[in-house]
Amino acid sequence: VQLQASGGGLVQAGGSLRLSCAASINIFSAVAIGWYRQVPGKQRELVAGIIKGGVINYADYVKGRFTISRENAKNTVYLQMNDLKPEDTAVYYCGVRPSYNTPNFSWGQGTLVTVSS
Repeated sequence: VQLQASGGGLVQAGGSLRLSCAASINIFSAVAIGWYRQVPGKQRELVAGIIKGGVINYADYVKGRFTISRENAKNTVYLQMNDLKPEDTAVYYCGVRPSYNTPNFSWGQGTLVTVSS
């Protein structure tokens, strides 16, 4: 499985970014796919994810600001991030669990999001 994340960058607080993650597999049939983030010294944490069947989950701290979506024809998942805050600064990773036979997630290379105050 290959995941290519893009769209990170430097933005001022209150601004917006859209992250993209292109997958080498059929994301519609994946058990789960989503965006996670990590800051130095902390564990990687879920930001937003889509579970097989279309159920969407968001971390509480992004609800109302971030939106995850997918374009199945392009095997691409997006994360629209609005009203960004300095505490959103992190490396954002796209992760996918392709099937029930693969218990572990596969990860992309990460894209850095920096929000200045």
